[in-house]
Amino acid sequence: MSDVELRELAELADLDAVYRLFDSVWHPDPSNPPVTTEMLRALTKAGNYVSGAYDGDELIGACVGFFGAPSERTLHSHVAGVSDRARGRNIGYALKLHQRDWALQRGLIAIEWTFDPLIRRNAYFNLTKLGARPKEYLVDFYGQMRDEINDGDESDRLLVRWQLDAPVGGASVPEATTVLGRGDDGRPVRSDVPASGQAAVAVPIDVETLRGVDFAAAKEWRLAVREVLGGLLADGAQVTGFDRNGWYVLDLPGKGTVA
Repeated sequence: MSDVELRELAELADLDAVYRLFDSVWHPDPSNPPVTTEMLRALTKAGNYVSGAYDGDELIGACVGFFGAPSERTLHSHVAGVSDRARGRNIGYALKLHQRDWALQRGLIAIEWTFDPLIRRNAYFNLTKLGARPKEYLVDFYGQMRDEINDGDESDRLLVRWQLDAPVGGASVPEATTVLGRGDDGRPVRSDVPASGQAAVAVPIDVETLRGVDFAAAKEWRLAVREVLGGLLADGAQVTGFDRNGWYVLDLPGKGTVA
């Protein structure tokens, strides 16, 4: 990170660079971009958060957030992206720490955002590396997203909350009973949910690749994780961690089975 500069952005040219960066990451339908330059301009004028990571004069990462309800003292982190050539350099982590410092300086107590629960690396980053915790499972939250990453899939999301007064990083992942696993064919396999203790919910190894080669299998995973993980959260279970190999670990509420 020695040659990367992180800074807030407000100038029109910088905001247009953010728009173009996100366009190169998601390749969206032109009618459905993640942000527009005009929206970013309005957000920054109202005091919201837009930041960029620069390698020399080149913008290689950016993050956008806006304030939640005043009484909640939260920031909603709407979108973050890193250019392909900057992957593996911890740019996303640096942007989140910059965002955390920005929020703390303004008296906020938490940052919330959504992510696709099927994407393993994002779940590990959010829950284990940062220590955010899921609040709610949101079914098809954005509707169909017309871009190369989401590829027409339903946009289920986990809403997570990152408490800013907590240490950065998640707890170790304990042993747990598998309630959604991976079969020999790579498809989801359900098991009975224990009455109490810890439960483990698997996700596919690489759902983004799977969408391109076997969309039916990716759809099966979407529905299985929605039913099992979403059902457990709705019944009061709490996600306590995420294993790098692709398993959510949950503390069960001890109310009986969910299946």
